[in-house]
Amino acid sequence: MKFNYKHLLCLLATALFLGCGSTADIISTPIENIDTSPLKVMGLTESEKKNWGHLDLEKDTIPGMAVDRAYADIIKGKKGKKVIVAVIDSGIDIDHEDLDDVIWTNKKEVPNNGKDDDKNGYVDDIHGWNFLGDTYDEQLEYVRMLANNETSNPRYAEAQKLREEEYNKWSGVKTQYDQIAQAVNNAHETLKKQTGKDDYTIEDVNKISSQDQSVQQAVQIANNVNANGLSMIDALEEIRSLQEQINERLNYNLNINFSGRKTSDDINDLSDTGYGNGNVKPVKKSEAHGTHVAGIIAAERNNGKGANGVANNVEIMALRTVPNGDEYDKDVALAIRYAVDNGAKVINGSFGKSFSPHSAWVRDAIKYASDNDVVFVHAAGNDSNNVDVEPNFPDDNVDFVEISKTYIRVGSLTQKYGSKMVSDFSNYGKKNVDIFAPGSAIFSTMPEDEYDFNDGTSMAAPGVAGIAALIRSQYPKLSAAQVKQVILDSGLPLTTKVVVGGDASNVKPFADLSKSGKIANAYNALIMASKIK
Repeated sequence: MKFNYKHLLCLLATALFLGCGSTADIISTPIENIDTSPLKVMGLTESEKKNWGHLDLEKDTIPGMAVDRAYADIIKGKKGKKVIVAVIDSGIDIDHEDLDDVIWTNKKEVPNNGKDDDKNGYVDDIHGWNFLGDTYDEQLEYVRMLANNETSNPRYAEAQKLREEEYNKWSGVKTQYDQIAQAVNNAHETLKKQTGKDDYTIEDVNKISSQDQSVQQAVQIANNVNANGLSMIDALEEIRSLQEQINERLNYNLNINFSGRKTSDDINDLSDTGYGNGNVKPVKKSEAHGTHVAGIIAAERNNGKGANGVANNVEIMALRTVPNGDEYDKDVALAIRYAVDNGAKVINGSFGKSFSPHSAWVRDAIKYASDNDVVFVHAAGNDSNNVDVEPNFPDDNVDFVEISKTYIRVGSLTQKYGSKMVSDFSNYGKKNVDIFAPGSAIFSTMPEDEYDFNDGTSMAAPGVAGIAALIRSQYPKLSAAQVKQVILDSGLPLTTKVVVGGDASNVKPFADLSKSGKIANAYNALIMASKIK
């Protein structure tokens, strides 16, 4: 998921009188351009915020996927057939309280005996495979190109320019955050001293009376931070977390002299397999992406804990392939093939990059999934780009000629139906994006039995993967190609004009942002699937 630091940076910079770009709301397109569905005037309740992706545009005026309606009116008590969904991502907390009963187990493999019992080339692959081994941090793909001095690559000069721009940008962001962190921390220490409390409230702060300019500024900082829904301690935690991500960007992702690979394989040899290990869990708690994605698909439903997954009869196959940086094409290609060969009927890929030296390997693997009746659902990416024009890998086509009948690329929606319905970060494309689904502020599982909200097309794709799993569970005779077509055909078509990329001057018909021009709808999909003979 693309790291978005701008909101908090503006918030805190304003609080500290550092200044930032305009924070004015994006203007809405005229009401006559909104579809006939009524707009939701009231804000979402806490319950709706945690479940909005499962709600219904017709009943709730929220552009969710009508999952709750599908269960209430169609699935009811019908169990269906168990479906294995492979999650190609970062590590997954397979012991999470809301996931532990939905994790796939390879029954052909004897745990921890150091043998490849099922002869599939992977030793002790009990719940999937970890293609990264002990690796966590990694370079971006174009930085690897520069590190390897691949001057013959036709995109080498582009990579040089991009790396210089990105390094300078993130160095500047680091300077800003270091200044903000120091100022907020100084204010926090001042307020602790003035109130005599470590856990002071905003009421305590506003009782302070002082002519000291530094105290007055500390009070104003606290009030500005509070006005944006944060305490000073929360703000400091967020700043420190973002500082860590910024430092990782500079020290690892953009560092030409860094190498994160620890698996001792040849990354340019697809036949060099068996590397990695069977430990599919996160290396550290912050490696939460895969756990969040898995929960969107299959968190145990109606167990009184956390969140409900879209699909109720699923086993999650964990494939740790995506590091803190760009994934390797080899790992992705082998992970797709592993999933297909070991029984997955749906694959979710919430990752992507703009440089892909072995894109043909991944494309061939996507075709392999298609040829073997497996649906592959992929996030469209978070660069606010038209991916018909600017490349985002993996993809399923060469010059827009598709090689797969089962690949679905998904863009992201917000909770607010209308002109601001498309997430400002979401990629789009009339040829290369298939459908849109909820991806902003999605509540799901996090490592160590926790839960939180995340944003990204990374969150939209698993929603659609969950619908695919529901269809394959309830109607197992349908082919993967039929499942894809059902999802695209059954979505809600919208004629709404929407703001794209958060740019108020960039307004497009929603129908022009994807091949289907629709938003995914589980209720409609199950009805349509039931009518296919």
